[in-house]
Amino acid sequence: MTAALPPLARLALSRLVQMGAVLTALVILTFLMVQLIPGDAAMRIAGPDASAEELTRLRIDMGLDRPVWEQFGHYIGGLAQGDFGLSMTTQQPVAELLRDRLPYTLVLAGLALVLVVCFGFSMGLAVAIATREGCRTWLDHGFTSLTGLLGTVPELIAAIALAFVFAVSLRWLPVSGASEPASVVLPVLAIALRPSFNFARVVRTEARHVLRADFMRTARARRLPGWRLWLVHLAPNVATSALTIAGLIFPYLIGGAVIVENVFAWPGLGSEVVRAVVTANLPVVQAIVLLLGVLVVLTNLIVDLLLMLVDPRRRHVS
Repeated sequence: MTAALPPLARLALSRLVQMGAVLTALVILTFLMVQLIPGDAAMRIAGPDASAEELTRLRIDMGLDRPVWEQFGHYIGGLAQGDFGLSMTTQQPVAELLRDRLPYTLVLAGLALVLVVCFGFSMGLAVAIATREGCRTWLDHGFTSLTGLLGTVPELIAAIALAFVFAVSLRWLPVSGASEPASVVLPVLAIALRPSFNFARVVRTEARHVLRADFMRTARARRLPGWRLWLVHLAPNVATSALTIAGLIFPYLIGGAVIVENVFAWPGLGSEVVRAVVTANLPVVQAIVLLLGVLVVLTNLIVDLLLMLVDPRRRHVS
């Protein structure tokens, strides 16, 4: 039946099936987070000083007094209705907490992705053009050294250094919170620093391969203007590979946001999941891990579909 579908629709259906399998595994793993806690999960959450009555009430509230299969069915039913349970510390519905926190994390990761793609693509392309055919070897060596150094700086170190220089020493930017638009600058820079330079290296390498291609030699032989040669012939052929890397970078940026949010007291999912882990607030941990996993899977699906539209050759790859 699927053989009758167009190649693009067939590949899209295949990706959706793969996405469904990954999400199913993710749901099972988040459910098992509670089941795999060593010892009594209720005691781990309530603490060793909890009374027997408190432990009994907590087990009932969490459904731990039911068989595992019944607990799983209740968990799936809640997810289907958008019900992630209640926070163990504030009794706030976890769905409301996610609704309040998710936009802040998406803002950081989204702006960081824009910065990575724009800066990394422009820088990598410019260096590849400037150093083509062995020209300006000093620039090539300097670019390799600079990106190799800055491309290894962890987000935590970058966040602390940026906060010390621009917030504490120079007082140009706020050091914490999200009370003003300028508050987003330092967290985004801290998240985007390492992937920007690594992305630029990938773009530079891919652009070099394209510059040596036969169609580029033909375009140069036609004595086309430089802007047309680089923007019309070079950039679009590099963009396909760059889009693939950008799709892989976005989940990494979300992970970086989890670290950086705690440095700058940014009210997103990252700071909340750390607080939930410290307080053994399992419903919140489960929900955030599941939500972040869904974001990663959806991002990969969107990138796959975009690549199918941009590059027709991928439609015929099974």
